[in-house]
Amino acid sequence: MKLFFAPGACSRASHIALYESGLKFEAEQLDPKTKKTKSGEDYYKITPKSQVPALLSDKGELLTEGSAIMQYIADQAPDKKLMPKAGTWERYKAQEWLNYIAAEVHKGFSPLFNKDMPEAAKEIFRANLGKKFDYLSAQLKGHDYLMGNQFTVADGYLHTVLNWTKHLNIDLSKWPVLMGYVEKVSSRPGVQAALKAEGAA
Repeated sequence: MKLFFAPGACSRASHIALYESGLKFEAEQLDPKTKKTKSGEDYYKITPKSQVPALLSDKGELLTEGSAIMQYIADQAPDKKLMPKAGTWERYKAQEWLNYIAAEVHKGFSPLFNKDMPEAAKEIFRANLGKKFDYLSAQLKGHDYLMGNQFTVADGYLHTVLNWTKHLNIDLSKWPVLMGYVEKVSSRPGVQAALKAEGAA
């Protein structure tokens, strides 16, 4: 397998999933500005979406969209229990988390990366994210991970987006449960390996 990623981007969640899975893989960095891979390939020729992550299977098949990629990775290493078994209620609950993180939390951050967005507007988006953080804090209280005591790929995804607060003028210490959660997930060897590979550890 080969993962195309950009350091610090949402593709880090898929990077974490790969390290947590123990599967053999390659990873190639993308320059988001030039849309060139580190080896000089035109990323548009790999995927017309031109976004990370993208995953090439061992058969050369391309998969895009982080939530799909993470589930594919998890299913290649079922013994790691990175996703509950397909067809179970728990699987759908984990998918619910992946969708919530993608649609509500991840996308809630997007306007804050826009340099042309007026600060007054950014404050509205920060306040909206605060409501999401309130919800996450309530759900995580008394639990190690989103699914209870079992780490899943959804935790790698949430960890990735919560780390963006460091660069976007959001004080996560207002949510001590989330601070503790980020610290716990950060301590996992697979997460540390992904951070190191992206120059963030």
